[in-house]
Amino acid sequence: MKKFILSISLILYMIGVQAQNRKQIAGFTQFKQFYNPSLTGYEGSVVRSLYRNQWTGFEDAPKTLLATGEIDVQMLGKRNNGYRFNGNGRDDLEVGAKHALGLTLLYDQFGPSKESQVGLSYGSGIRLSEGLRMRWGTALTYRMQRLDGSSLTVDQENDPRYTEVLGNSNRSGSMDLNIGLALTAARYYIGYGMQDVTAGSVVSTGDDFLNEMYTRKHVVQAGYRANITGQFGFTLNGIYQYDSLLKSTVEGQVKAVYQNMFWVGGGYRNDQAYNLGAGLNLDQLYIGYAYETPFQEARAINKATNEITLAYKLLSGKSKRQSEQPLLW
Repeated sequence: MKKFILSISLILYMIGVQAQNRKQIAGFTQFKQFYNPSLTGYEGSVVRSLYRNQWTGFEDAPKTLLATGEIDVQMLGKRNNGYRFNGNGRDDLEVGAKHALGLTLLYDQFGPSKESQVGLSYGSGIRLSEGLRMRWGTALTYRMQRLDGSSLTVDQENDPRYTEVLGNSNRSGSMDLNIGLALTAARYYIGYGMQDVTAGSVVSTGDDFLNEMYTRKHVVQAGYRANITGQFGFTLNGIYQYDSLLKSTVEGQVKAVYQNMFWVGGGYRNDQAYNLGAGLNLDQLYIGYAYETPFQEARAINKATNEITLAYKLLSGKSKRQSEQPLLW
């Protein structure tokens, strides 16, 4: 689409940019450190990637590429991922990395808007009891936003509000801090994270028009997993996001797990979308797929979303078939 045409005004487009600023990912359970740096290393040393094609079939629709890496510093020389299970499948001792480093790379495109993000995170935990840890973490992120004003068309081209945007190549960059706390165990976790703590005031460059699109964000995550029989288990996960621009979003997800190898599940994002997904867990390799359908306020563009997730654990733990406890989220 040569021109990204807004039927009402550029305001609608900027609302779309704000919506993209709040990353909606059906597979959010695989990218905990992206939302909360304290969960860096919670599942050991692992590399993950995601491709999300929103509104499939709609030209210039949003596309997201996300890649993360986590290194459990103390477990590099050992053959497990921070979890131990005894012969009865019961949780034992270590839960998550004591010290972990993480890297996040994100590229997001929506019409004439492009966003690139790099983040470095650190997570650490202290043992509160045999199977429970308190974790904390921080991340330093740099975000660059670009807006191609030559690809925009508005109802009133002489509107003075947009004279500095239309026809120009607009850029902005900001550096900020993310912080987080979490309680973690082998069967559950709950955490709170704050993203863009200073709302971009640590380092801010470029056009103020784009910098104003960012604000402080609050994220609460929780998950629980358990076995039903020796072969079947289930997981429950939820995430709550809030900021002053887009207010609140709540998302929940449930998965049925078979032999720690195969899962199917579904999720719901309030007033926005339903999703169905499935995945395969082959010891160190994880493959997931989600199909998302918009509804209610999100049905302005009635196109589905496809999302693919890949993950690879750098250190092999105990065989997934040997534990009654579900090992995936």
